[in-house]
Parts: sequence; structure tokens; C-alpha cells
Amino acid sequence: MATFLYRLGRGAFRRRRFVALVWVALLFVAGFGAASASAPTSGSFSIPGTEAQRAFDLLDQRFPGMAADGATARIVIKAPAGEKVDSEAVKPQVEKIVSELKDGPGKDQISSVTSPYEAKAVSQDGSTAYVSVKYKVSGMELTDATREALTESTTAAKADGLNVQIGGDALMAAPETGSGEIIGIAIAAIVLVITFGSLIAAGLPLLTALIGVGIGISSITALANVLDLGSTTSTLAMMIGLAVGIDYALFIVSRYRAELAEGRERDEAAGRAVGTAGSAVVFAGLTVVIALVGLAVVNIPMLSKMGFAAAGTVVIAVLVALTLVPAMLGFAGKKVLPAGTKSRFLGKGKPAAEGTEAKPNGGTRWARFILRRPVMVLLAGVIGLGIVAVPASKLEMGLPDDGAQPVSTTQRQAYDLLSDGFGPGFNGPLMVVVNGDKALADATVDRIKGLDGVAAVMPATQNEAKDAAVISVIPKDRPSSVETENLVHEIREGSDSGKVFVTGATAMNIDFSQKMNDALLPYLALVVGLAFLLLMLVFRSILVPLKAALGFLLSVVAALGAVVAVFQWGWLGSLFGVEQTGPIMSMMPIFMVGVVFGLAMDYEVFLVTRMREAYVHGERPGQAVVTGFQYSARVVVAAAVIMIAVFSGFMGASDQMVKMIGFGLAIAVFFDAFVVRMTIVPAVLALLGHKAWWLPKWLDRILPNVDVEGESLRKHLDDSADGSGPDKDRELANV
Repeated sequence: MATFLYRLGRGAFRRRRFVALVWVALLFVAGFGAASASAPTSGSFSIPGTEAQRAFDLLDQRFPGMAADGATARIVIKAPAGEKVDSEAVKPQVEKIVSELKDGPGKDQISSVTSPYEAKAVSQDGSTAYVSVKYKVSGMELTDATREALTESTTAAKADGLNVQIGGDALMAAPETGSGEIIGIAIAAIVLVITFGSLIAAGLPLLTALIGVGIGISSITALANVLDLGSTTSTLAMMIGLAVGIDYALFIVSRYRAELAEGRERDEAAGRAVGTAGSAVVFAGLTVVIALVGLAVVNIPMLSKMGFAAAGTVVIAVLVALTLVPAMLGFAGKKVLPAGTKSRFLGKGKPAAEGTEAKPNGGTRWARFILRRPVMVLLAGVIGLGIVAVPASKLEMGLPDDGAQPVSTTQRQAYDLLSDGFGPGFNGPLMVVVNGDKALADATVDRIKGLDGVAAVMPATQNEAKDAAVISVIPKDRPSSVETENLVHEIREGSDSGKVFVTGATAMNIDFSQKMNDALLPYLALVVGLAFLLLMLVFRSILVPLKAALGFLLSVVAALGAVVAVFQWGWLGSLFGVEQTGPIMSMMPIFMVGVVFGLAMDYEVFLVTRMREAYVHGERPGQAVVTGFQYSARVVVAAAVIMIAVFSGFMGASDQMVKMIGFGLAIAVFFDAFVVRMTIVPAVLALLGHKAWWLPKWLDRILPNVDVEGESLRKHLDDSADGSGPDKDRELANV
């Protein structure tokens, strides 16, 4: 493979105009498709195999036109102090809200508007009431005119001194990431300049990564409605694609400069860079793709599509690194200086001193320190991450509701008004669907009334055929509480199987969390197992892949502990913009396992491949560790800092889910890169010695040799150079 990639990189360098033209054309086509496509919706959400989903399916059959999964809104009205919502001064304002919604611009998308006086939706003290609005479509499918009509209906009442707030998912919008990702890119640019000491060399990874992400995001936008992709899919793809795109280009450019420093011609340096570092890029990209595609085992269509879309963006990033990066190096010419040469930007163009012994760099000094004290370093790293991981034992999972919104939003204020006026359970009513006649429905109502966690039970509403009914149940506790979850289980366990189902947003969240829990171990086994086999091919070893997998588990559990401490317990929450603590998003553990595993293997491949390369060429195990750090530590550190900066940029998002994902990925990369890969890994390799690279002979014969270190490439080029092989220029011109 190294020889093929060498030819690919050298060919892209020589035919740079054609390669650049192809990528620009792809960017234009994808951008045109995105601009021509209609705005993406939230995507359909379903959880196959769960009771909540079966209930929704039953509702669609027995209550046609009900739009059970349609958006809802609750307009909560609180009267001024000393007044009541049914007074002569307040009641006309409430009725005006109802009439404006029924006759307003968004009426075509409205299924029903219920007055609080008809539905008896008035608090016991008379200070608070709410108008229920039901829509025919989901929150993200509502038009701007419909949303504006919803907000405009409250303007007059607010002007008259009423406290009017709107809750529900009707105001749902795509999460805004703000300027955080721009700051992340700016930090990445600074790190690249410091790493390369050259503006041109620093700009190449940024430019090529942005082109790759542009193609990926534009393609997702263009196909969003065709493939039913959710609005958060592009956010995830941007987050992953930008991070790996910069990193992969960084490794190619860094190896190119190292080849130039050895005196090679620029086209030869580009070919060798892609043939060696490019092999590591391919396998690192494969581990990320495996982790993302593996999300399909959870069997939640929305999550599977997110994983496939993000994996596609990673594939584009790999192709960009292998073709567009060497092409851009060709355009840059001599402005990309060899390693060890100071740039005009930082060092006034003075070359490094010749004839003097080079001073060991930071990576070399760090590796030698670890080799002197491997046991101490190993214990410090493992114990430190173990302490950080302790909060993960108290992990509580759920899906965020309006109670997790910032206190400044109307959704959060409506949530609080409902809790104060009616009780916290009104923010998460349960929908019980009865597949039977009126007698069964009435018996179900009587049984539910006797449960401890129930605040109120509404009379059953039957369909026209009288063979199904819907019962609304108000819990005593908030939607995301353990008590409400226990109530859902109590209703289900005491009901006839196949006759009574519990659904609604709260029950869907509970089922979603349970499904994620059940899928975690199979997913972990699949991803780690496939990646273990892949790393065996790369490193020709059993213990190195095993060590990589165990180190990853340690870093991801520590990252989960940090997420629990910040988002669930509120430690340092204000520092990270957390306004409301609560349960951790239920997809967070499995999502972190997938994404972080792929990214963690990037550093494993890039760092240990250079060690393996040195060991294969005759160095002792300890010296091979030092050599790997000498050439790779600076670049791996830069790559990790860039990823942390990019992920941290998404912590400024308005959406709690995106904020949590950004923090979780950033802290996980920090733990994995600096504690596991840069500290624990060399300590373990130092203790294992030659055993680290042991592979049974029978297994060595079975496994194909992918030659990531470029050993066959080096032999091929050496033979060509001394005339013992075919003419190199003639053979390689046919790319």
C-alpha cells in the first residue's frame, strides 16, 4: 500500500492543477446542490422495538389525522399580582390569543387550539393558565410564518402586563453554534503557525480541511430531505470532519518537510510523505469510520444516519489529505520550508546551524524521562485518570427537556411557570394508549389513579370505532426524574401485554435511554474488536493493540466522569456555560465511545507507527520509543491541541446537547492524547521491551502485510536508485 500511496502523492504533486480543479469542481457541485435543496427538517425520530414506538404506530392506525408526533406548544399566562386569569381584565386577553391562533397565518398547520377555560387548564390559585396548541407536523417542519404567528399572538397580552411564555417543541430550531467554532479554527491556525514556523505551511492544512468539510456539509445539506437527515447531522459532521481534516493534513505536511530536510526533491518528498504518513492517515481514518458506522448496531435510524454522514466526511478528509494536500504543496513551492529551517515569519529566514550537535527536542527529553521511570509514570497516569473517572459511577441518563434550557429563554420560563402553577409533572404528561373497548379503558384509568406517583388522570378519549382509547396521565414529578421513570414502569408492568401502552415524549426518552444502555456493550465489543484486528495489521503485534484499547477505555471513562461532574453535578458549570444541571444525554456514552475511540486510534497510529518503523529498521525497543517521540511528539501534540480547540468551539452552542458533546470530546481528546498516548503508552512499551512487538509466527503468516512503515517502499526506491530495479522515473510516471 505504501508504494501505491507514494505514486498517488507524487502524481498529485506533479499534476496539481488537474487535482485542484477536480476538488474545486466537487466543492462547486456540492455547494450548488446545497443551495438548490430545500431547508432540512429535524428528521423523523423513531425507536424501533420499543413500547413507546408501538404506541405511536397504534395511534396512527386507530386515530388517523391525530398527528401524535406533531409539534405542541403551551402558552402559559400568569396574571399580575393580586389578579386571576379568569378575571374580566385578563380573560379577554387570553381569549384573544386563542382566536388569533385559530385564524392566524399558521392556522393551516394547526390541528387544534384549546382554551384554558374549556380544558380547565387553570391553576388552583387562579394565577396561571395555559393554552394548548397541537400542530399537524413536527417542530422543525413548521414554517417561519407559523412560528411568527405563535409568538405574535402573545404580543398584546405582554403589553398589558401579563407574563406570557411559550413552551413545547413548536419553537424548536436548529442549534446555533455561535462564533465558538470560528475561535476554534483561529486557535488551530495559531498552533499550526507555531508548529511549522511558516504561514504558508500552517495555512495548507486549514485550507484543505475547509474544502473537505465544505464538500461534506454541502453534500449532507443537499441530501438532507432525500435521506431524511436530522438538522444536527451537519453539526456532528462539521465537528468531526474539521478536526480530522486539519490533523490528517498536518501529518502529511509535517512528513513532507522532514523529507525536504533530508535533501530530497520536492516531488520525491511529497511522494514519500504520502507513502509513509499517508498510510497512517488511511488506517487512522478507517478506525474513525468503523467507530461511526458502527453506531448502526444501536438500531436507531437517526443515530445511524448521523454516524454514516460523519463517516462520509471523514472519508473525504482522508482523500483530501492523500491528493489535494500534495497538490497544494506543489503550488506552495519553496515557501514550505524543510523541518529545522526557521521561517521568515518567526526566524528571519536563517537556516539552522550546521556542524553542531542538535539539541534534543521536547519529545525526546520527555520520552527519556519516561524510560527512566516507567513504573512511576504508569501509576501516576492510571491513578489520575481513575480519580477523574469516579463521578461516572453516578451517571444518570436522560434526554434534555425545556427544563435544561437557559433561564433567559421563553421555553424555560414557561416550564418554570407550569411547575409553579400546576406541579412539575405537567411539563411531561404521559400518554397511555389502550388497545381495547371502553371497559378496558375505564379499568385502566381506575388502576392508574391508585399509583403513588400520579398527580392526575384525565378521562379516556375513545376513537370513532370504539376499539381504542387515549388516557392522559400527569406525574407528580418532573419529566426527567427517577420517580417519573418508575411510574412509567409501574403502569407498564401492571397492564395487559399488547393491550395498554405508555408513550409520549417522556416515555420515549425513557425507552431511548434504555435502548442506548442495552446497545453499549455490543457496540463496544464490535468497534473495539474490529479496530483491534486493524491495529494488528498495522503494528504486527498483539500487545500493542490490546494496550491501545485498554488505554482508550480508561480515557473515555475519565471523560464521562468529567461530563458528570460538570453537567450533572454542576462543578465548574458556570465556567463552561452550564446554566442548568440535569441527567446526562442518554446517547452521550455510546456516542463518546464511538467518536473518541476513532480519534484516539489516530494518535496511536501516528505515534506508534514511527516507533514501529524505527524498531523494524534495527533500533532497540527503548531507543525506538525515543525516536518515535523525536519525530512525532510535536506533531501529535499540535494535532491534539487543534482537536481540543475545534471541539471546545462548539461549547458555545445554544443547544445543550451540542454543548455537552463539544465538552465531552474536548476533554476526552485531552485525556487520551496527553495522558494515555503521550504518557501511559511509552511507559508500557518501555516495560514490555521486545515483547511489545511479538506476534505468533502462524498469525504473522496469515495476516496480510500492509507495510504502513513503508519498508517495501524504501527497498523499492533504494533498488531503483542503485539501478538494480526498474527505472524509477519511467515506472512512476504512469500514475
